[in-house]
Amino acid sequence: MESNITNWMEAFRLRTLPLAIASIAMGGFLAAVVGKFDFLVFALCILTTVFLQVLSNLANDYGDFKNGADSATRLGPSRSVQSGKITATAMKNAIIAFTALSFVSGLLLLYFSLGLDQLLYFLLFLVLGLLSIGAAITYTAGSKPYGYAGLGDISVMIFFGWLGVAGTYYLFTKQIDWAILLPASACGFFATAVLNINNIRDIESDKEAGKKSIPVRLGGKWARVYHIFLLISGLICAILYVVMNYQNLLQLLFLLVLPLLFVNGKAILSKEKPSELDPYLKQMALSSLLFVLTFGIGQLMA
Repeated sequence: MESNITNWMEAFRLRTLPLAIASIAMGGFLAAVVGKFDFLVFALCILTTVFLQVLSNLANDYGDFKNGADSATRLGPSRSVQSGKITATAMKNAIIAFTALSFVSGLLLLYFSLGLDQLLYFLLFLVLGLLSIGAAITYTAGSKPYGYAGLGDISVMIFFGWLGVAGTYYLFTKQIDWAILLPASACGFFATAVLNINNIRDIESDKEAGKKSIPVRLGGKWARVYHIFLLISGLICAILYVVMNYQNLLQLLFLLVLPLLFVNGKAILSKEKPSELDPYLKQMALSSLLFVLTFGIGQLMA
C-alpha cells in the first residue's frame, strides 16, 4: 500500500509546476535584460507560484470529485479524493493550509519587492494576489466553479500569461513596458494549450458532469483546430516581440522549440483516442518551459 506521503505527492501533481514556473521565469529574464533582476524577489515569486499551483491542484481534485467530473469514466491520472487515497476532509484542510501559505508567501514577496513606501502598489498587488488565490480555489470548487462554465482558458491566459509575466516584471523593475504583453501572451497561449489537451482528453467525462469546457463547447474536431491556433499564436507573439526589439539572430533562439510544437500539434490532430493524448500534455508543459528558457537566454545574449 502506498504511503501517505506518496499519496500527497500525487495530489500535489508536481508535473504541473514547470508550467507555473514558466511565466515567473519569463518575467525574471525580461527584468534581467534591463538590469533589474533580484534573486530574493525571484525566489519568493517562485515560492508563491508553487504554493498557488499546488493549491489549485488540490482544489481541482476536491472540486471535480464534488461535482462529479472525477468518475470511473475519466481517462486521466487517478485523482486522490475520487480514488479514496485522501479523504475529502483531509483535502479541505490541505486547501486551507496552502491558502495560508500562498497568502503569507505573497505578503513577503510584496514587502521585499515594493516595501511599505509604495503603499498604493502594495495594496494593488495584494488585491491581485487575493484574486489569484480565489481563482485557484474556485476553478472547479465552490457553488459556481468558473471552470465548469468554460472560463478556464481565459483564466489561464490571465494568470499564466499576462499577470504572471507582466506582474513579475513589475515587481523587479517597478515600471510598465507594454511590449512585455507579447511574450506574456506567448506564455499564456502555450499554457492554455496544455489545458486544452487536458480538456480534449476529458471531453466525455466533462460532458457527463456538465463541465462546459472549450472542447465540450466546440467538439473534438474544432477543439483540435483551436489547439493549433494556440500554438501558432504563441509563436507569432514571440516573433513580434523580437522584431520590435531586434538586435541579432540570437534572439530567435526560441525557434529551437519549433520541432517540439510541431510534434505536439500533429499528435493532437491525429490521435483519436483520448487516452493517447496524456503524454502530450506533459510534453506541452515541458515545451512551454523550454520555450521560456531559450527565449530568455536569447534576449540576454543579444
